[in-house]
Amino acid sequence: MARSPRLKRHAAPQRCRIAGRRAGFAPTAKATPQYGASGFDATGEDPATKPGDDFFRFANGGWIDRTEIPADKPAYSLRLAITDRTEQRLHELMEAAAPVAEHEPRTLEGKVGAFYKSFMNEARIESLGARPLEGELSAIRTAKDRQAIAALMGRADTDFYGSLFGVYTDVDLKDPKHYALYVSQSGLGLPDRDYHLEAKFASQKAAYQKYVATLLGLLHWPEPEARARAIVALEDSIAAASWTKAQQRDPVAIYNPMTLGELQKFAPGFAWRPYLTSEGFDSLDRVIVSEKSAFPKLAAIFARTPVATLQAWMAFGVADHAAPYLSKPFTDPCFEMRNHTLSGQEKPSDRWKRGVRAVSGGDFLAGDRYDHFGNLGWAVGEMYSAKYFPPEAKSRIEVLVANVKAAYRERIEKLDWMSPPTRKEALEKLDTYLIKVGYPDQKRDLSKLVIRDDDLVGNVRRAAAADWAFYVGRIGGPVDQGDWIMTPQTNDAYNGSLRDIVFPAGILQPPVFDVNADPAYNYGAAGGIIGHELTHGFDDQGRKLDAEGKLRDWWAPEDAKVFDARAATLGKQYSSYEPLPGVRVNGDLTMGENIADLGGLSLALAAYRMSLAGRPAPVVDGLTGDQRVFLGWAQAWRGKLRDEAIKRQVVSDPHSPRMYRVNGVVRNMDAWYEAFDVKPGNKLYVAPEDRVRIW
Repeated sequence: MARSPRLKRHAAPQRCRIAGRRAGFAPTAKATPQYGASGFDATGEDPATKPGDDFFRFANGGWIDRTEIPADKPAYSLRLAITDRTEQRLHELMEAAAPVAEHEPRTLEGKVGAFYKSFMNEARIESLGARPLEGELSAIRTAKDRQAIAALMGRADTDFYGSLFGVYTDVDLKDPKHYALYVSQSGLGLPDRDYHLEAKFASQKAAYQKYVATLLGLLHWPEPEARARAIVALEDSIAAASWTKAQQRDPVAIYNPMTLGELQKFAPGFAWRPYLTSEGFDSLDRVIVSEKSAFPKLAAIFARTPVATLQAWMAFGVADHAAPYLSKPFTDPCFEMRNHTLSGQEKPSDRWKRGVRAVSGGDFLAGDRYDHFGNLGWAVGEMYSAKYFPPEAKSRIEVLVANVKAAYRERIEKLDWMSPPTRKEALEKLDTYLIKVGYPDQKRDLSKLVIRDDDLVGNVRRAAAADWAFYVGRIGGPVDQGDWIMTPQTNDAYNGSLRDIVFPAGILQPPVFDVNADPAYNYGAAGGIIGHELTHGFDDQGRKLDAEGKLRDWWAPEDAKVFDARAATLGKQYSSYEPLPGVRVNGDLTMGENIADLGGLSLALAAYRMSLAGRPAPVVDGLTGDQRVFLGWAQAWRGKLRDEAIKRQVVSDPHSPRMYRVNGVVRNMDAWYEAFDVKPGNKLYVAPEDRVRIW
């Protein structure tokens, strides 16, 4: 089952990266770029492919042909190489902290070491079997009515329970100075509703039913096979009632404030007060409902489902969520289902890697099933930043950010399709953006969190409870503009509802950013990502928020029509892409990311040209400045995925497959045609009048 979607609008961002050793950000006389003077590794290209036929293949084909995806991963890329490097550093930090950690330490480093030690104590974990879940299973067995079951669902953010609904705290989109509580659909154990509803995923659903029965059998739950059939049928009905991921992207559609009384009348059949009380909101009387039309249907499903089926579903959910922290009889089928069947991963990662992810929080690129539930990610982030990201490193990337932002201002000022009133509001919004680099200034207080070196499952529970208490405690309070939702060690970046753009220390590494490489390359790779995140504030959904972060239509009607028409053309392009036979990109689901990619690289090129201040761009390694910008972007996406991972991505991920994050962008940029002499007849050629130009 899906973990409740706390911070849902940010948790999917799966965006970008950047880097260095402890002193790697300060170039020395002997420092050399990781991939050559230009920043681009020409040994990875495929000279037999014309740039205009397949630019992704031209830039990366040699690397793709000679690179095997490791057996413990569903994919491999230069970006995953960053994750591997960061994990090795975290491993060294945790290995150093574990031997000196006390049984119940008080220091931050000690707690990290004790948590890691508890994961690595495999003998103890194997001896415990399912015993760490006795409390949850007892509570489920004694929950004889739906009110009691709803109350258990309300513990999904502090324990291993699942729920038909999820709650998360975020900025109130109509009152952006305060936080609000959002309630969203949840309850599916497969990656997306399509896995339950479409015949092409029948084999995965059959494997899932077998997995459900296996875990129930391990719990000695009565009639595991029959209960598994009932659980899958229940989730089929949940899937049919749920919104698609494309529908969930619309901030107007998912903003539906209600009092508790209104919610109870709107979606009767679910015990809302016990549920919210268990989540920590016993006196809250206002929530924001996300997928509005789904709520009455989900509540009706809850009301008509036999209590015995709900109990079995809850028991399976507990075992499923806890499986990565239990003995091999649980972890093995969990891997087989979650990693192998759904993503094509051939074997589990080494235990130390899984331990690092369990303590630090899962990196979406890493492959193992650790989400941001129940870990010490912020504590690990403090340790990582202190050693690998000195404060002076911030200034180097901030210069690049400032130049990209200045390029965006200039482009908005010169847009030929935008009227003066809309342009004025757009510029005001751009000026409000905060850029956050490396690590947050404010540290999380974990002094009261109890971590024990012999209690892995308990550590996960207590860490989850401490994390959730942080979010519960700020409801109704003023918004913290310095807040981060992504830990410093994360290999990603995001654009948040605070009108902030965050680049954690973990992403600031080659090939995304190499301080010793040519500036043009860094503009293409890091600058493209910076521009990508800035553009999210003005994509098809981000444009619906104004300079205060408020959900408001600030567009002149004619400007909105032009924007929508251009976005629709881009969506049509992407919907025609077919990464595997019969597997097509969803142009609606990926719209925001596609607009951000196109805007990001366009801004990066403009910023690089501005940085030259009228001087001619140097030729480096035989490449012009513009060529290096485009190749920097292409190399940053160098990688490959297993077929099952691609199928899963196309259905459930708002990002297009990596080849289209390159080819789908460059074919709409006039400068690319000039840089690589692309002509009619080349496969990627688009006539000038049909190229999409938005930002």
